[in-house]
Amino acid sequence: MRIRVIFKLHNRGAYLPFHHQHILAQFIKGVLVKGGNEDFFNYEYYNFSGLKGQTKISRSGLHFYSNLVTLVVSSANQEFIDYLLEQIFDFEKIDLGNLQVSPLFTEIEKPVKLEDETKFICISPLVPFKARFNDDQSKRFLQPDTDEFSDLLYESTIQRMEKTGQFDHADFERFKKFQVVPDQAYLNRMKENDKKFARIYSLFDNDVKYEVRGYTLPFKLYAEKEVQEFLFHCGMGNYTYKGFGMLDIANADPTSRTEKYHFVKEEVTA
Repeated sequence: MRIRVIFKLHNRGAYLPFHHQHILAQFIKGVLVKGGNEDFFNYEYYNFSGLKGQTKISRSGLHFYSNLVTLVVSSANQEFIDYLLEQIFDFEKIDLGNLQVSPLFTEIEKPVKLEDETKFICISPLVPFKARFNDDQSKRFLQPDTDEFSDLLYESTIQRMEKTGQFDHADFERFKKFQVVPDQAYLNRMKENDKKFARIYSLFDNDVKYEVRGYTLPFKLYAEKEVQEFLFHCGMGNYTYKGFGMLDIANADPTSRTEKYHFVKEEVTA
């Protein structure tokens, strides 16, 4: 399930870095621990977007000018989602970097039908390599149309699915069908316009800063339906629980896909 958490922004014009996933990851980790449920302290089967709203770009980063900003959180585990929302809505005000926000209400995205072939876009960058301290391997550039790129994403997917304990040997035999096919026209346009689809990003683990290369591009995925569903709900690649690798369906209309969820907080008026 994919939930949109809508916040009221109190200080319009405040800014976040262009890539602010580490700020959101620290906040989410904090509220998970705050709730006291140890089952979710180190839970990894979720994903989240960057903060969405009306923005303007400056040298400092993204300045937010809308009254409301949105965070998309996704997991196949409804118990986890409800626990996370309960902790978020326990706060009157929250500091997200320089932004001061208050949680107002939530929306749930309507289920989508996934087949063995799906065209995805990246809401946040895909990270094919695991980070290594003081090691450039995790920053190595890969052409996304190579077998190595697809194989790395396959390996991370299978490892994560194995850890859930929800699939058996027969399932993984079926899951061997897996191929990532980038949108070549998109890659060509990016190259012609001298724009980047792969950048170096920072992430933090146990207070240690790592650098990884992340890729943002549209692609088709050929895989079994269960694999498609797992990646759609839990993210693709490494460090999905730190806000990397969130996917969405290409050419989907986001405004027609939601309805109110049961976590609603009424504004207090003077």
